[in-house]
Amino acid sequence: MTPMTTFARAILPAAILASAPAAAADSSDLARLKGHLAAVQTMTANFAQTDAKGRTDSGTLQLKRPGRVRFEYSGGDLLLVADGKRLSFLDYQVGQKSSWPLGKTPLGPLLSGSPDFNGKAEILPSTDSRVVVARARNAGQYGQLTLAFLRNASAPGGLQLYGWTAIDPQNHRTTVKLSDVRYNVAVPDGAFTYAEPKKKH
Repeated sequence: MTPMTTFARAILPAAILASAPAAAADSSDLARLKGHLAAVQTMTANFAQTDAKGRTDSGTLQLKRPGRVRFEYSGGDLLLVADGKRLSFLDYQVGQKSSWPLGKTPLGPLLSGSPDFNGKAEILPSTDSRVVVARARNAGQYGQLTLAFLRNASAPGGLQLYGWTAIDPQNHRTTVKLSDVRYNVAVPDGAFTYAEPKKKH
């Protein structure tokens, strides 16, 4: 598995499918999205990730705006960390590190301090009235990120992040579903540091 493939798997969101016809995008949902993003400075969650071949991974997520996120996979061998400037994928099992400028990745708009993906947020038609689907236009050269939110009056802005779907440049789709989501909890800055992997000989 290449670092780029694993990177794409790590950031692909969970699409929610339903048999109902797709509802038109509601302009008020864009205001809700902006309200949600403006209100959420930190977030923690568990994640379950499934790729197009049905392979699954899980782990924990820590997020702190602007620019910082940590996906720590169960087992401890894989880590995806953004430190505010760069997004790095670390594979400790093989001793390999790959990095990309954060602003050129799909995660860049999500981690921005801007409440509207730097003016690039758009609401997509949803197959389920309980769900708001959003994405950033022209998010990055490494793929497209589409976010799924559940309407929840008790969540910031009335929306709770359910997960996301990412499509990499080779058109491979991955889904991520979140659970035990907690907003605006204490997340230490040290969560976005990491040990350099040691090259295997």
